[in-house]
Amino acid sequence: MKISIRVAEERDVRELGLLIAASVRGLQALDYSPAQLERALKSVYGVDTQLIADRTYYVAEALDDFAAEGGARRTPPSIVGCGGWSWRKTLYGGDQFAGREDELLDPVRDAARIRAFFIHPDWARRGIGGMILEACESAALAQGFRRLEMGATLTGVPFYRVKGYEKLERVEVPLGDGLTLPIVRMGKKV
Repeated sequence: MKISIRVAEERDVRELGLLIAASVRGLQALDYSPAQLERALKSVYGVDTQLIADRTYYVAEALDDFAAEGGARRTPPSIVGCGGWSWRKTLYGGDQFAGREDELLDPVRDAARIRAFFIHPDWARRGIGGMILEACESAALAQGFRRLEMGATLTGVPFYRVKGYEKLERVEVPLGDGLTLPIVRMGKKV
């Protein structure tokens, strides 16, 4: 199988929702309780259609080798990862997240946001996240940003450290009923 990165489209929303749920439940279970994960899926995690509308969200598709070499597809492509970047103030959260801030950032003063990375558990640790991150960083640089920030899950922190991001602060995202979702705000100069 070959991996292809492309800009996400509105038609991907349903499949992205399924991917995000599978990724959260399959990869974050060692860092968060089941109650935290389920509550976060309802109130924080999810598809951010603003990123799709802004054309700053990417999907990684698995293509069979024959299609990747220019032949006809034998199987339809499957979305196995996603992630994006933004010139908007929101640091994390899907459409349902109450803390959204859609104001535009200034590339001279502000850091672009690296957003909403999720990899299907069956495709984890194959370089897909790195491919998407590289596309995001390149696009943000092309728009004049020289700093990047994100709200990383505890599961994602080691990956982002390897990619040159540093911890800026730990944040507790309220989930309701006394539950919180610890995340780490991380940053990088490029």
